[in-house]
Parts: sequence; structure tokens; C-alpha cells
Amino acid sequence: MLAQGQQDRRDRQVDFVQICTIKHMSKAMNTPNNGIISQPSEYSVTATIDRLKAVLQAKSITIFAQIDQQAEAEKVGLTLRPTQLLLFGNPQAGTPLMVAEPTIALDLPLKALAWEAADSKVWLSYNDPNYLKQRFSLFDELVKNIAVIVPLINQALR
Repeated sequence: MLAQGQQDRRDRQVDFVQICTIKHMSKAMNTPNNGIISQPSEYSVTATIDRLKAVLQAKSITIFAQIDQQAEAEKVGLTLRPTQLLLFGNPQAGTPLMVAEPTIALDLPLKALAWEAADSKVWLSYNDPNYLKQRFSLFDELVKNIAVIVPLINQALR
């Protein structure tokens, strides 16, 4: 049984999560994507990430990290719907981008986020390569190095 102070804190955390979920859902319906592409997945969060990892590994693309954000939240006594982040890339493709524009390293390696919404639907989100092109004023020949993410994501979601 939780002490009253702990229960109050947990209740506030639940309220905060519900507010954030409502804010996210209304924002997603009423505003532009802000450079994020979110595609529905018919698989669980874990299965979605596993499928993407398999596609990436088959193409010899390096997986730098996989972060289970739900598990990390649980370690500090918080709850979070299933959420996993995958960081991946190819230094041969990414390095020329960073040479041309060092601050793109803020968005590299590439990332994909599998997450479960409040309605239990699973989504796979990633940065739109065209958004990164605009954000960092990249030339077309460099954007192709990161545009590969689109067909890889599509393949994982099939």
C-alpha cells in the first residue's frame, strides 16, 4: 500500500500523462506534422521494432541503440505506454551529411520510434527526410543518404 504522499504523487503523474495524451491527440489532428512521419503498425511495439531491426540488419545498417522507454520509466516508478526508440545508420552515408552541416548530428544517427497510443494503436514515427533537408539546407545528393529510411520503414510495416 502506498503512503498518502506517494499516492498523491502517482495520481498527479497519471493526470499529467492523461493531459499529455489528450494534448498530443488534438495536436496530431489539428497541426502539421512538424517534420515527423507517423505510420500505423499492425504489430505490437516490440514486434514493430524487431521487424525494423531485421530489415536494417539485412541491409547491413548499423543498429547503434535500442531504448525501451517504458522499461526506463518503470525503473523510476512511472508508467508509460509501450514505447521503444531505435537509433540506426550507416557512417558511410551519414558522415558526408555531417561534413556538410555539422549540426545535423543532432538528428543522426537516424531514429525510429514505435509507440502505443491511448487507443492501443501502434505507430512507427521518424523524421521526414524532406524536413531534415529544409532544416539543414541540404543538397539533394546528400538527402538521398537519409531518404532510404522511407522504404525501409515501409518494408518493416508490411
